[in-house]
Amino acid sequence: MTTRKPKALGLISGGLDSMLSLKIVRDVLGCEVRAVSFYTGFCITETQRRSGRKRADGTVKPNEALQAGAELESEVELVDISDQGYLDVIANPKFGYGANANPCVDCRIDMFQRAKAILDEWGGDFVFTGEVLGQRPKSQRRHTMQLIEKNAGLQGRLLRPLSAQLLPPTLAEKEGLIDRSKLLRIFGRSRKPQLALAQELGIESFPQPAGGCCYLTDESFAKKFFDVLDHKDDRKISREEIVLLATGRHFRISDRVKLVVGRTEGENFQLDRFADGRYRLAARDVNGPVALVEGEPSWEEMVLASRIVARYGKGREMSNVVVDWRGGGAEGTDEIQVEPFRDDAAFAALRI
Repeated sequence: MTTRKPKALGLISGGLDSMLSLKIVRDVLGCEVRAVSFYTGFCITETQRRSGRKRADGTVKPNEALQAGAELESEVELVDISDQGYLDVIANPKFGYGANANPCVDCRIDMFQRAKAILDEWGGDFVFTGEVLGQRPKSQRRHTMQLIEKNAGLQGRLLRPLSAQLLPPTLAEKEGLIDRSKLLRIFGRSRKPQLALAQELGIESFPQPAGGCCYLTDESFAKKFFDVLDHKDDRKISREEIVLLATGRHFRISDRVKLVVGRTEGENFQLDRFADGRYRLAARDVNGPVALVEGEPSWEEMVLASRIVARYGKGREMSNVVVDWRGGGAEGTDEIQVEPFRDDAAFAALRI
């Protein structure tokens, strides 16, 4: 074994698997570790945290990667990769989507390419992750993991400590920088080995798994995501649109017009932040949601959108509600008096 201390770049999500991997690479293998956490714009927990959405106890969720770093006494760098380049990859994935709008293979390739750039600039030896062979059907199969590694330009430089003994040796192992015998052979979806390892390594605080952590794996979000792409000739989506997709109820009024209606006070505040360049709707004289209209609606479409907004407010049982419109490049406020929408079947057909 060489006496040089290896330099390893860790991709930290904040979950138990990535925490275990950092602990192994730093404390068991004796590497110098630089930990980074990528924000894609699709992380459910982080998006809710950034929007100020509170938990049942009234507190705002912490950033899980930073919380993991605190538990492990390791600095974690937050890197925002939700730029247009990343979004273009998500909108037009070379390797396709999973069950919903999750292009997991293309997402990982893009993420690992960015990690490689950081690694090379830093002069590091390898990248490591908390991936477990066989844990996820789309991106953590043997062939797919090798495909991702190759397309990211990280052949031999991508270590998965939890499953390393089930995978080909990395360059760091071959060159004697790290001891392969100290790596693990965890396989599959069971978390029992990780829980036992956490106890062994003294990791006491970590988030419990709660299904998918990415909006793109959510069926409802995927419908809204594809609706945006399908109504654009260039199939591009912006960062602002991603935030709005995670906010409110969405209705397709026509091919050129969409309505977003807030569900909570927090979402109303969020929609107000993005009112510039859109029409803002709200019922007058009765409590109700804030709503945004994208596009240039006809009079009939303005009436329809107003009726939907009126349906969700305190005036839903009234015969008529006045809905105020402002924005869309026009000065002042317009008002439309409407009967709240009551046709459940027709209403459901408009909901995305």
